[in-house]
Amino acid sequence: MAILITRPQPDADATAARLRARGLQVLLAPVLRFEALALPQEAEEDCDAVIVTSANALRAIKPQLVDSRLTRRPLFAVGGHTAEAAREAGFTKVFSAEGDAVRLRDLLLARVQAKALKKSSVLLYLAGADLSRDLAGELGERGFTVVTQTTYRMVPVAKLPRETCEAFVANAIEAVLHYSRRGARAFLDAARAEGVEISALAIPHGCISEAVAAVLREAGATQVMVAAAPDENALFETLRRALRSGLA
Repeated sequence: MAILITRPQPDADATAARLRARGLQVLLAPVLRFEALALPQEAEEDCDAVIVTSANALRAIKPQLVDSRLTRRPLFAVGGHTAEAAREAGFTKVFSAEGDAVRLRDLLLARVQAKALKKSSVLLYLAGADLSRDLAGELGERGFTVVTQTTYRMVPVAKLPRETCEAFVANAIEAVLHYSRRGARAFLDAARAEGVEISALAIPHGCISEAVAAVLREAGATQVMVAAAPDENALFETLRRALRSGLA
């Protein structure tokens, strides 16, 4: 029995390695394809800080950040994974909210209260083409000027890998892991197109957040697990408790 990982590359490989190290069999079926978009040269001008809610936003423009003035600005990341991607991209002043977009917003407001950041600051938001929350609007209502730059988009794949379809038919998949609402929808669409939707909905689904879980429940999944916190460690812990095989 295998755990199916639906997140895009290169994160899918990292997740697979962590699960295999815990003695679990893994199948990869990235349902979104990463496409980088160039960052305009003028984007690094006239901003006081950078905010990021996805490591992919940094990976997309990493080559452009070499010797860029932008890396000298403080960067506020949604969590540890994104913060690490920021450091790898060359940022030296990195602050992590260790949570979700709400905690990132609250972290910025706390920095204002501590007089470490001006309320009138111009924030450069490096983002994906599809956003689940209007973080820029929320920060704008609190006095910040937010300039959003789209640095990547995730394109849904049309089909699941043949190996994955065969595993569903053979009842050889023990659970599916989901990391975004868009990814969950893409998985359901691909499963439907391949004729394995009924099998796919009948097994446990581990979700990084309640928002992601809602997509699976609306589609008819009844065994939906939600991580206690929006990070992979919490998702793995949820999986460990739910599956007979367990995680070490």
